[in-house]
Amino acid sequence: MGPLSARLLMQRGRPKSDRLGKIRSLDLSGLKLLSEHLDPKLLSRLKQLQELDLSNNQLETLPANLGLSHLRVLRCANNQLGDVTALCQFPQLEELSLEGNPFLTVSDNLKVSFLLPKLRKVNGKDASSTCSQVENLNRELTSRVTAHWEKFKAALSPEEAEKAQADFVRSAVRDVRYGPESLSEFTQWRVRMISEELVASGGIQVQEADIPERPPKATAAREPRAKPAALKRPDDTPLSLSPNKRVCTSSSSAHVEGSDGSQPTLEPLHFLQCHSKNNSPRDLETQLWACAFEPAWEEGQAGATSQTVATCGGEAVCVIDCQTGIVLHKYKAPGEEFFSVAWTALTVVTQAGHKKRWSVLAAAGLRGLVRLLHVRAGFCCGVIRAHKKAIATLCFSPTHETHLFTASYDKRIILWDLGVPNHNYEFQASQLLTLDTTSIPLRLCPVASCPDTYLLAGCEGGCCCWDVRLDQPQKRRVCEVEFVFSEGAEAAGRRVDGLAFVNEDVVASKGNSLGTICLWSWSQTWVGRGKQSTLAVVVLARLQWSPTKLAYFSLSTCPAGEGIVLCGDEEGNVWVYDVRHILTQPPPLPAAPQAPTQILKWPQPWALGQMVTKTMVNMVVANPTFTYLTALTDSNIVAIWKRQ
Repeated sequence: MGPLSARLLMQRGRPKSDRLGKIRSLDLSGLKLLSEHLDPKLLSRLKQLQELDLSNNQLETLPANLGLSHLRVLRCANNQLGDVTALCQFPQLEELSLEGNPFLTVSDNLKVSFLLPKLRKVNGKDASSTCSQVENLNRELTSRVTAHWEKFKAALSPEEAEKAQADFVRSAVRDVRYGPESLSEFTQWRVRMISEELVASGGIQVQEADIPERPPKATAAREPRAKPAALKRPDDTPLSLSPNKRVCTSSSSAHVEGSDGSQPTLEPLHFLQCHSKNNSPRDLETQLWACAFEPAWEEGQAGATSQTVATCGGEAVCVIDCQTGIVLHKYKAPGEEFFSVAWTALTVVTQAGHKKRWSVLAAAGLRGLVRLLHVRAGFCCGVIRAHKKAIATLCFSPTHETHLFTASYDKRIILWDLGVPNHNYEFQASQLLTLDTTSIPLRLCPVASCPDTYLLAGCEGGCCCWDVRLDQPQKRRVCEVEFVFSEGAEAAGRRVDGLAFVNEDVVASKGNSLGTICLWSWSQTWVGRGKQSTLAVVVLARLQWSPTKLAYFSLSTCPAGEGIVLCGDEEGNVWVYDVRHILTQPPPLPAAPQAPTQILKWPQPWALGQMVTKTMVNMVVANPTFTYLTALTDSNIVAIWKRQ
């Protein structure tokens, strides 16, 4: 598409007219327009334009001086916009569509709400809840920047004060923090604006009224509403910023039992019921199955840890900020039941040749489909028809960001290469390997020391290992080795429903022995393999766990120097084990299993009344530095804890 012409505008404008100044509605969708094609001199002649459709083009930015001061409806869906600040030139805008712009984030949603005082709908949804969130953030940031100014000014001598004002802006942007890290782009943007206004005014306190006043209708829509009262567990709706549905929040620390009273306490922050059918607080049947923390992919944040967690259960996938308990996104697939979620990050190249890094969340379950969700932009960007039966679990390769393992009830594990999405953010997945199992695979775990060589799986029939090297000719492979955990006739063939590496060598597994979690050495076990197809594991330690005969409580670990093993139980407890002493110098195997370091007992009484008297903790996951912990229960509750 070349530059726009007056003739084209008159052809696509309504009402039909030979004068641009009379056009009120203009459709420029699907023309492959680039940002440079939007000529401000030409478009500024549309003096009466109220509705503009720019969707399904290739726009990366909007020119800042289009002169469309009467514009009330703007559609920019399915472009490549990476910034929304140019929208401030449309102060009369009431409806805005930005779906399908992969590089816009939650922070951009908030910027839109701040910049457009008359906005009523965003992506077809009421904008009032986001407006309320922006007002609260703005109020708190204004207070914090003002306090920072007073502290900054007090440390200066009078002659230093004037020349240090620019330093204050940099200092405020660096030091003033509030809200979840997923909104840090917005908060830093507002902190810069507030601090610059403060400096320009000579230090007079910025008023809260600096946020644009909302029209009466929007204000009425934001009046406080009654919160839902109370709050269970084998046509896509786009992701959107959603308010959290909070069941109960407790300021008291969890009751802790254990062998070491010096351990840090974990404070229960939030109890959420965000997966219930039709958002009903009476739904105690929807099962919650899996959760995973988003890794911190940002450059310059090596070793950083995310406070954003994805949870799945029923027909929904939720993305939650642990600090605030806000459900940042919610994705629904009617008729689906999600069993597993896994994160990766991909680098894509825009039409203009810019490289962008963005997180992708894979979710799968009952229907055998893998949905690839672009979380921050808010849409499903690909569906893989992976298996004919339900998918039990997913796992991305730790070394190849596009390689995804899927494990299904059809007794197969498939390795996929998602590939890099094209300019339309479409995936063309290809199948690399098929691994056959003799029983249903429940947990997947690439071997930490050689993830491109071997894959471990905990299955209904035991723990198995496959060679997954891609330079080997066979594309369909059977199990190489089955691991056994004890001697005797029943040594093999027992379910392993928990599996994770604690460090590069030590594996934690659960299921083969009632009431215990086994820690064993991969390297010491593998060195004695020879040509055997069955190997007895070299056990380093056994951890005491619940004696229950119930299955499918999934253990997890914090391997990043923490040496923590976590597992829930049927009584609603979270068992925490600090195994660093075993990792550094494994002791002789004791006769009795090691007791847990802590047992977290959930605070009572519940805000749920008597609707839930006992709850099973199906899955517990902590982020790599064990700052936040998320637990899923059979009572449709997501619980979030923070280490103090």
